[in-house]
Amino acid sequence: MKLTHDLIERNQALLIVLVILTVAVGGLVEIVPLSFMKSVTEPVAGLKPYTALQLTGRDIYVREGCYNCHSQMIRPFRAEVERYGHYSTAGEFVYDHPFQWGSKRTGPDLHRVGGRYSDEWHRIHLSNPREVVPESNMPGYPWMARVPANAADIEAKMRALRLVGVPYAEEEIKAARAQLQGKSEMDALISYLQVLGTALKSKAN
Repeated sequence: MKLTHDLIERNQALLIVLVILTVAVGGLVEIVPLSFMKSVTEPVAGLKPYTALQLTGRDIYVREGCYNCHSQMIRPFRAEVERYGHYSTAGEFVYDHPFQWGSKRTGPDLHRVGGRYSDEWHRIHLSNPREVVPESNMPGYPWMARVPANAADIEAKMRALRLVGVPYAEEEIKAARAQLQGKSEMDALISYLQVLGTALKSKAN
């Protein structure tokens, strides 16, 4: 049987199989080589795993859907680099599971926000964004300052991340609960925001 264009279009099952095969092969050709590139699989110099407080803050960031309005991917274009800083590299995100790259920008890109503002600025911004950014349409999260950071499963989270390659030492895991003691969810989220993009900044300095 000759495989013609007409035959493929008339046979739905065959068309589906060929589409899946084409997409699978195309995907493998693009993705597999990345697994062997050091710039993709190895952390940039100075990159450290998130501390227990930062990791808790990251989970809050994901829980509250911050990624729906804020990307964490600065593209290698002049306009973006001039506005946000050095473009994002894969080596900065090897300890992120899952990483927070994206293209949605209702609010500004947050990848290089670490160290740009003080903790107090972030505290005000999270409580009432319009106090520091009058045109902001972001909702406030004042209740986070009253909610204790969740320490119940932090050790389990860190051990799970260690299984996928994040180099947490046993001492760090055992000290995680103590690090969260007396901290609020807002403290944790600010700690996470303050570390975003700082590894490459340190390398550049």
